[in-house]
Amino acid sequence: MSTYAIGDIQGCLDPLQKLLKKIAYNPAKDHLWFTGDLINRGPDSLETLEFIMGQGNNATVVLGNHDLHFLAIAEGHGKQSTEDNLGKLLGSAELPSYIKWLRHQPLIHCDAELGYCMIHAGLPPQWDLDQAIACAREVETILQGDDYGSFLANMYGNKPSVWSDELQGIDRLRFITNAFTRLRFCNAQGEMCLAAKGPPGTQPQGFLPWFQVSGRSSRDMNILFGHWSSLGCHHENNTFSLDSGCLWGQQLTTLRLDDMNYFSVECDTYRPIV
Repeated sequence: MSTYAIGDIQGCLDPLQKLLKKIAYNPAKDHLWFTGDLINRGPDSLETLEFIMGQGNNATVVLGNHDLHFLAIAEGHGKQSTEDNLGKLLGSAELPSYIKWLRHQPLIHCDAELGYCMIHAGLPPQWDLDQAIACAREVETILQGDDYGSFLANMYGNKPSVWSDELQGIDRLRFITNAFTRLRFCNAQGEMCLAAKGPPGTQPQGFLPWFQVSGRSSRDMNILFGHWSSLGCHHENNTFSLDSGCLWGQQLTTLRLDDMNYFSVECDTYRPIV
């Protein structure tokens, strides 16, 4: 039995199928972890989501920003951009079941036996494992509750940018959501710079990749994450970046956790590289 952590798919089903063939995925014994952003900009969001849902307990998922964006649009609280490719998914007769399934996926998954945690984007330097799990549960509880629409309606925005235990209400929930699903750069005080999206070295002065901040409380955790296609596959300070730019015509990558072997397949160019 093997466990494979797979980077962002974004509705690119063909590369996923090629990757699973390459690793000889056996649903009778193997397990798949997905770093989030299952859907949105690729050509096959509907089919990709159905495939992953169809894996049942063989698939472990954390939510990414594009998954949450879909939920907001589906509930009438988000605006589609010209880059979104969600029409077929939104028009499906099974839309309520997709919404329900995504709403019940976590923001963080930890496996003590394997020794890994998986998130979509990043963790602010103040959070250790216990606080990260507790903060994730706050948002997950809202998403799974009756008032999730109100959260989705107020989810967007870059403020507050600094964590405080005193944060309350939607400000607290928005910060937690942004950290787990959008964070790339922050400074030593944990202030997030969400506008910077390029590779390391392109960020404003004083900001670092979140995993390079000295003394961060999560430094002893083995953390798998996606979200950062311009970073690509990268291993540093007990963190493993797995988004290798499939959507942009580069590669889809998986890391086999049992022996730390990487496997990748080339992807068709669904979007121009910008």
